[in-house]
Amino acid sequence: MPQLGLLHWRAWTVLLGQLRRPPGAVCIRAVRSHSQVAEALFASQLKPDQEKSNFIIKTPKGTRDLSPQQMVVREKILDVVVSCFKRHGAKGLDTPAFELKEVLTEKYGEDCGLIYDLQDQGGELLSLRYDLTYPSSLTYLCEVPFARYLAMNKVKKMKRYHVGKVWRRESPTIVQGRYREFYQCDFDIAGQFDPMIPDAECLKIMCEILSGLQLGDFLIKVNDRRILDGIFTVCGVPESKFHAICSSVDKLDKMSWKDVRHEMVVKKGLAPEVADRIGDYVQCHGGISLVEQMFQDPVLSQNKQALEGLGDLKLLFEYLTLFGVAEKVSFDLSLARGLDYYTGVIYEAVLLQTPVHAEEEPLNVGSVAAGGRYDGLVGMFDPRGHKVPCVGLSIGVERIFSIVEQRMKIFGEKIRTTETQVFVATPQKNFLQERLKLIAELWDAGIKAELMYKNNPKLLPQLHYCENMGIPLVVIIGEQELKEGVIKLRSVASREEVAIKRENLVAEIQKRLS
Repeated sequence: MPQLGLLHWRAWTVLLGQLRRPPGAVCIRAVRSHSQVAEALFASQLKPDQEKSNFIIKTPKGTRDLSPQQMVVREKILDVVVSCFKRHGAKGLDTPAFELKEVLTEKYGEDCGLIYDLQDQGGELLSLRYDLTYPSSLTYLCEVPFARYLAMNKVKKMKRYHVGKVWRRESPTIVQGRYREFYQCDFDIAGQFDPMIPDAECLKIMCEILSGLQLGDFLIKVNDRRILDGIFTVCGVPESKFHAICSSVDKLDKMSWKDVRHEMVVKKGLAPEVADRIGDYVQCHGGISLVEQMFQDPVLSQNKQALEGLGDLKLLFEYLTLFGVAEKVSFDLSLARGLDYYTGVIYEAVLLQTPVHAEEEPLNVGSVAAGGRYDGLVGMFDPRGHKVPCVGLSIGVERIFSIVEQRMKIFGEKIRTTETQVFVATPQKNFLQERLKLIAELWDAGIKAELMYKNNPKLLPQLHYCENMGIPLVVIIGEQELKEGVIKLRSVASREEVAIKRENLVAEIQKRLS
């Protein structure tokens, strides 16, 4: 119960005034008195020097509104992504926007400070669904909720996609498309299958989506956590420093090897000669030939873990060649994804800096898609520890959207914000009833139609509206048309008009729109 002394004197005045009234009077004015009390309580919570006029209306930091034009662009992006997922046989899945806090924090470890916690409202500690995104890597929004779903429902095989919002509590970088609230699209394959077939399909999907979005040239970097661990082992990195050194290696796309080596030696206490040995490996990148080269390495080839990873990568490149996308994939030993639960192949797609158009400036948005194999995550949720192998990818919609937005501004592209196909107009007064009957007929036939919300609109503003909104057809009804049993059908682009019999109107419109 709140302390009574904290109520502002205006709130007390209203409450005491109600208590002095006869019971009937209090009941009669109950609604009004409740409103007064609420108003007084709100005013009492304001700081003494706070005035309503000082209140700034804005979106919270790291979030934004999307205009109708922006929503059209986002929907087109999502349509390309989801259509590709469905083409590959994925089922849709949704999970709650918030999870039990322990489900997220125990799996994200040291990065759980970036998770939004919710106040306890019903005996459960909850946190908003989260995406762990570093400047050099992009990971999933829904891996942990998906793993929880599989374990909870005892699902052993599933190919699914998930489109949804996630939240991360960190300083946003708006210019790079990094927000605190953002959309991502996930595709995952769960189940025990022959090696590298699902992994190759994930990379194929990534290529299809990035090509379909026409973002320009891109490259998918591929590595394997087992190869990384093998390199650290043969180079002499203490196992206790694996995670820290992995984090340093992952910065090589942003920092020079000299700076990364300095961080390893000075800040993380790695022996200089060990850092140098790591440098001989992690600065290498190439295709299948590099995989073969690593097989022949006299030191690395002695490590069982690394050999397993190299064997899988060789098979992966064979499948990628059959899929016709091997030239878009590079074996990059500097790719070192940060999350602990990746167990095998890891990959990350980056846009190359060459702009699509000469007028376009390079926009550094980091990775736009990423993923990998996480065979142990489901077992972390299963009471008996039963594992379900999983591999998947995530598309960074906000980062892609930032690129598309830039191009919209450069080229001044006009975007239709509605899908209206026909506008119902009249040049005369007192035809609202006829317009309503006509538009109902169009709607019932599945035609997207609009009319002006006025009893007696003038014809010219109606036609101007159609031109501004990009509506292709106008049907016009007036006294003459009503007498003759026809409707005028006007093409907005050519301004040509033709009289159509009323009973043939729907068929004629459908013919023109097909």
